[in-house]
Amino acid sequence: MVWSEPGRAHEPIAVPGIRLAEGEVLVEVELATVCGSDVHTVHGRRSQPVPSVLGHEQVGRVLAVGSRDVLAHDGTPVAPGDRIVWTVTVSCGACDRCDSGHPQKCRSLAKYGHERMRRGWELSGGFATHVQLRAGTGIVRVPESMPAELAAPAACSTATAVAALDAASRVPLEGTTVLVGGAGMIGLAVTAIATEAGADVVVIDPDLERRATARRFGAEATLDPGDDLASELARRGLGEPLVAIEASGAAPSVQLLLRSMGVGGILVLVGSVSPGPRVELDPEAVVRGLLTVTGVHNYRTEHLQRAIDHLAGNRGAPPFHELVSRSFPLADLDDALAAAATGAHVRVAVDPRRARGA
Repeated sequence: MVWSEPGRAHEPIAVPGIRLAEGEVLVEVELATVCGSDVHTVHGRRSQPVPSVLGHEQVGRVLAVGSRDVLAHDGTPVAPGDRIVWTVTVSCGACDRCDSGHPQKCRSLAKYGHERMRRGWELSGGFATHVQLRAGTGIVRVPESMPAELAAPAACSTATAVAALDAASRVPLEGTTVLVGGAGMIGLAVTAIATEAGADVVVIDPDLERRATARRFGAEATLDPGDDLASELARRGLGEPLVAIEASGAAPSVQLLLRSMGVGGILVLVGSVSPGPRVELDPEAVVRGLLTVTGVHNYRTEHLQRAIDHLAGNRGAPPFHELVSRSFPLADLDDALAAAATGAHVRVAVDPRRARGA
């Protein structure tokens, strides 16, 4: 499905005769999910080259592999029939950024669901029946027993949650008070993973239902942004926060977490991926508080592998499977995006195998 501009409906196109180059893989999409960035894009709040095929959270099955072996993250060759997820990014593996451990910020980076559609790579996004994976894509196998509703969001949200906690890993999570700004998909995944690691997680979100969901994902406490955070922490006997993950992208949330950190704390910014208001920073507070403020954008393949491993161990608690609460056929993609934009659903699915009206 091809997107051209805000306010214009997606248009279906056929792409016959796909030719795979060395290291490429053709995948049939089983299920895709709508990320918040997709919603920002179609509403004009985020720049996007056009025409393009949106979508970067999906799970699928390998149909064909190019002229040489393509290895999954576990080191074994990918073969037709494999059920997989893949990184949102395509990296060269040879530039200075790749060599320094930041392939997700490669000098020649390409991103699924973010590229201008061009001849030879028309199938570049997840809102399609098929995706053509380029050489340099990280690939992770998905257990057959894992519901597609768990696997698809792992390709962005869950892997990003893992990367965010990794960025704060110098602070042991066990017994640590962790603040999470925003109870969307990333925030809930952070909550679940940190709670399982022994952290006391406090989730801050203005939506009452989202706060209730966060408690089901293990949050020790949930607060409205207008609550007195310091008083609430003290009342619950929780220590000063040493880790904070800001997943909403809202400037007031960034400001709140920044001023709430304990000495030696780490604030990881994840949600600020579209233009927004500037945030004030008091350099003296950062210096005297020995604070670290860092950002996470995209992730590495090992984060995606760890996300799938985490979900594979999930037995319904926390209930990740319930976060995808509506599903639409690919032909009704615009309706899916509209449903996602209401905020009533943590995730909305797009099923290319489902017929319209079914």
